[in-house]
Amino acid sequence: MARKPSGTASAKTARRSGATSREPWSLSVRSGNYPPQLKDHPDSTDWRTVYGVGNRDILQAKCLGLICSVQCPGNVVLRAFDAIRSLRDAEIVVAGGFHSPMERECLDFLLAGKQPVIICPAKSPGRVRLAPAWQSALEAGRLLLLSPFGNDVSKTTKANAKTRNEFVSALAAAVLIPHASPGGNGAALCRSVQARRQPLFRLDSDLPVGMFESDEVISVSNAVEQIILLCRSDRAES
Repeated sequence: MARKPSGTASAKTARRSGATSREPWSLSVRSGNYPPQLKDHPDSTDWRTVYGVGNRDILQAKCLGLICSVQCPGNVVLRAFDAIRSLRDAEIVVAGGFHSPMERECLDFLLAGKQPVIICPAKSPGRVRLAPAWQSALEAGRLLLLSPFGNDVSKTTKANAKTRNEFVSALAAAVLIPHASPGGNGAALCRSVQARRQPLFRLDSDLPVGMFESDEVISVSNAVEQIILLCRSDRAES
């Protein structure tokens, strides 16, 4: 089974290994601990080097990618919060840009738990200002900032945000997109995820028919159950 880098023991190990440092680092595709999901991705040549701050051991666990449109219906927000709390309690590692309002609230829920979290900024991780809750998670060995952008990228742009979301989906064993606005980048990303047959979960029930091809709306409990199974399975099975 994939090792879960969570709990007190892993935090102590992280402190000993320097994983709680704010010192930026990078991993090339030839590195032994380069994320396996990225190696197998069709666009892997776009991310031959990734950049990070924090506990790189978190990369040894499968993660769920969380991506949501800026505008999100209230009923979907509530379903997403229920799902995120359940996934947090199951100690599932969640990765995301955590930029949209709903994503930021989900991050607050996740940081209140014990499991690791991966934040993927749309700029260099070394140029991110850490909020107090982020700093606490970093010091506990529970936080990883990971990005395809090096130190020369200091600002977030729309183009960078789009690349970042593609990076999050590529990093993940499964993707949760609670809501994607019709015709937007989120909808295009959904189609891209489906085209490569990557597990995709969404929680909205009022989308135009055919927008997500054969994908079906499922209940929150069903989505959570399937995500847990996918993220806890051995990497060798994927």
